[in-house]
Amino acid sequence: MTSPRWARRPEGSNWGEFGPDDQAGRLNLIGPEQVLKGIAEVREGRTFCLSLPLDLPGGNKLNPRRHPPRLFATERLGEANYNFPLAREAAQFTDVISDDAVLLHTQYSTQWDALSHVGGRFDADGDGEAEAVYYNGWRAGQDVVPPPDPTAAPFEGPCARRLGIQVMAERGVQGRAVLVDLHAHFGDARTLVGYDELMRVMAADKVTVEPGDMVCLHTGFTRIVREMGGQPDAERLHGAAAALNGRDPRLQDWIRDSGLAVLIADNYAVEAYPAAEGHGDCAALPLHELCLFKLGIHLGELWWLHDLAGHLRAQGRSRFLLTAPPLNLPGAVGSPATPIATV
Repeated sequence: MTSPRWARRPEGSNWGEFGPDDQAGRLNLIGPEQVLKGIAEVREGRTFCLSLPLDLPGGNKLNPRRHPPRLFATERLGEANYNFPLAREAAQFTDVISDDAVLLHTQYSTQWDALSHVGGRFDADGDGEAEAVYYNGWRAGQDVVPPPDPTAAPFEGPCARRLGIQVMAERGVQGRAVLVDLHAHFGDARTLVGYDELMRVMAADKVTVEPGDMVCLHTGFTRIVREMGGQPDAERLHGAAAALNGRDPRLQDWIRDSGLAVLIADNYAVEAYPAAEGHGDCAALPLHELCLFKLGIHLGELWWLHDLAGHLRAQGRSRFLLTAPPLNLPGAVGSPATPIATV
């Protein structure tokens, strides 16, 4: 199997299986049937917001390159356009107007990773020389384009000409989701969860994952974040809660073979960072490489799953309807999200 963009694909990848020009990856597994399966899980008509307030975690100690949103007023007649009486522009008007804008780091808080977020250096041409490529062979410098001047702000125009977050937004992202409650079994302690640990939890809670399901991992991490009130203790957070062991080869095989459509967690990176050593994988974030680069599986991070997890456990349930589109922001490599669970 080849493509106009690649002569060989990474081992264990699914490049080309959804078509030579595919940009949606495993979202292709979420069709009308999966939406109907999700709707069938709605029994109470109750909804849960799965987003943190977007100014959390707070500060930039967890990632020095990402900062809280800056909310500010637009300008009108040289002043802040807040509580602005339109009578100043026309005497007959009685309206009072407020209007604002925001400078937002797209992956600061509850978020989706686009498939353009992480690529890899790989010899896709088969000429013995590695090049920077993304899922399905889309090319760095051609399809994912940096600003001409990285010091210029703002950079006008989309960066991800292919694999941008808008591909995800246009599909709606709605269907059946499955919650795996790692926190109920491991508590707040830092725990590396590999295949064996994950299977034990799923067996104990009678959780099953079928092709096209959206899998959510509740670790309790964002509950700890919220308790810190916008002043995160980076040392404590880096040693808190369960996280997937991205270097576990059997866990990687399960993610590949289960047919899950997207992978979501309430922690910072879904997987443990820094990753465990000793398995010969050179990727800094091996599950990011596997999911975003090789398999086209979008990742959700820092979701608020605490309330939903408690409700589902009390009801003896694990499945629900998930509606979770990102911002339809062409060219972005990630996006805030305000997901809604309906049970």
